[in-house]
Amino acid sequence: MTIAIESFAEGRWIRPGGEGAAIASAIDGRVVATLPGGTPDVAAMVAHARRTGGPALRALTFHDRADILRALAAHLNERKETLYALSAETGATRRDCGFDVDGGIGTLFAYASRGRRELPSERFVVEGPPETLAKGGGFVGQHVLVPLHGVAVHINAFNFPVWGPLEKFAPAFLAGMPVITKPATPTAYVTEALVRLIEQSGLLPPGALQMIAGPTGPLLDELGGQDLVAFTGSLETSERLRAHPSIGRHAVRFTAERDSLNAAILGPDAEPGTPEFDAFVREVVREMTTKAGQKCTAIRRAMVPAAFADAAAAAISAALAAVPVGDPRREDVRMGPLVGLPQRDDVRARLARLREEADLVFGDPDRVEARGADDRTGAFLSPILLRCDRPREATAVHALEAFGPVATLMAYGDMGEAVELVRRGEGSLVASLYTNDDAAAEEAVLGLAPFHGRLLVVDRDCAREQTGHGSPLPNLVHGGPGRAGGGEELGGLRAVFHHMQRTALQGSPRRMAALTRSWIKGAPSPRPEHHPFRLDFDALRIGDTIETAARTITLADIEHFAAFTGDTFYAHMDEAAAAANPFFPGRVAHGYLILSFAAGLFVDPAPGPVLANYGLDSLRFLKPVSPGDSIRVRLTAKAKNAARQPDYGEVRWDAEVFNQEDETVARYDLLTMNARA
Repeated sequence: MTIAIESFAEGRWIRPGGEGAAIASAIDGRVVATLPGGTPDVAAMVAHARRTGGPALRALTFHDRADILRALAAHLNERKETLYALSAETGATRRDCGFDVDGGIGTLFAYASRGRRELPSERFVVEGPPETLAKGGGFVGQHVLVPLHGVAVHINAFNFPVWGPLEKFAPAFLAGMPVITKPATPTAYVTEALVRLIEQSGLLPPGALQMIAGPTGPLLDELGGQDLVAFTGSLETSERLRAHPSIGRHAVRFTAERDSLNAAILGPDAEPGTPEFDAFVREVVREMTTKAGQKCTAIRRAMVPAAFADAAAAAISAALAAVPVGDPRREDVRMGPLVGLPQRDDVRARLARLREEADLVFGDPDRVEARGADDRTGAFLSPILLRCDRPREATAVHALEAFGPVATLMAYGDMGEAVELVRRGEGSLVASLYTNDDAAAEEAVLGLAPFHGRLLVVDRDCAREQTGHGSPLPNLVHGGPGRAGGGEELGGLRAVFHHMQRTALQGSPRRMAALTRSWIKGAPSPRPEHHPFRLDFDALRIGDTIETAARTITLADIEHFAAFTGDTFYAHMDEAAAAANPFFPGRVAHGYLILSFAAGLFVDPAPGPVLANYGLDSLRFLKPVSPGDSIRVRLTAKAKNAARQPDYGEVRWDAEVFNQEDETVARYDLLTMNARA
């Protein structure tokens, strides 16, 4: 049955304009889906996102959105076989679906986890410490991040119809920004199935996600300064989108992740037989054959020392010869077809240009044995390995990408030349280096880091556990400079904050504490009737403070602590040696003795709402404490953060330790878990 793809607009599925372009199966060329003939009312879609989706999302906290992402990931994970089956028609093997389908769902899980662990149970983020703007401390500044009040338009490439939309959606949703997603034509039916599964879950607020199938029409004309565009695809399309008048006029945030001529370097020490040589060969072959080489992160240029070029060519060719090509639904097939015949024709045309500078080492661009399929009706192509022994004199191999199972082996003389050759790609998403030599690794990393969004350094210590040259991870930046587009996707919370506005607030400490719900020095610090540790999470107020009595630290205390802990560092035990140290006036108390005595001063020992002390942050020892000095503590409830479990929450306390001269000797944040009523 042919799938009649629909758009999801304003909360309903529609097919404007009737029958549109046909989409063929990559396996045998039969029509598997058709696009709509027209474009939805994009102005109404944008308005729906702004008026319905945006307010609904911004009414939720980061933790609320994170919980929805987690539930959505679980919902999709239970139904992913539907996406696997459809993906086969695009040429994806089951292993390929592990990168696309499972990778996309995994990204949802990853951002759900980060949202819970690293973001507050609030609708804004306090960024960094407050800035004192006046000598008296009565005027301060504070940076905050708040969601943009627009729509995030996501324009995706054909090669990852599940991961592509989800890796953009996850950080946008977590930030509180509604999304309009646009899949690429050749695989739009897979993305439509994904969006249907999401819509059927009932988990998203209305207007949080819409999809345009087919042409976008005047969509970009509707965008303004609160909107965002994230694009994945070709350099040419990126340039056209970036030059759109609305993008420039309204300073619409635009991020592009474009195909690039990514490289792998075999280090000068990685001779045949070493673990690094073997890892290099495996990775080149994997990147050539996964998704039939249709990955924006795939290895296009493989740099090898001239002395190892023959061995590398032979090893890669032998490994490629063992890769069965054919119907991706078969268990004995490791590489399926390209996404369609037009894509195969494009790769063949680019191959012809590359072969003007490089020799064919492995494969036949015109024929391949396809298991269970016909290579004439399906978009099958043999893996193709080229070799260029004079890459410094070549141009096309450093500028032209054949977006398929194609890589070019290039010989180099020394690491400096290898770095120069890689940089001729004019900016890439990723490069990988295979070496066990520290000097070679340092030279390559310092030479290549400015030109890449990610560098993978593989040696025998990490070869088995490393996640691969072509595997973007949610917690690391995905993007790159120059030809790669200059954008950053993923990268943990970086991607979330890209959808938010950074604003500098200025005012009194009292006002800043009230607005940010985070106590700062100079803000009110009321003394509750009961010890703050006797107050449960909900009864405790930001700013609640206890000032302790003082305790004198004696030489006997210091010597007992040293004997008890085994910390007999000279500054605590040797008067002459300590006095010779420019930081100490003589023997001083251990820093951890000060912390221990401080806890003894402020802790309420009886059972109560404080369930656990689980850490210290930002600890600094600011002034030494000598025998005979006394210390006291001011403990203030600084911030509260609800936990996933309803029966307790996290409290962050500002702990400041003073000496008898009211000088601060130590300061830190204490973290406790407090029961809720």
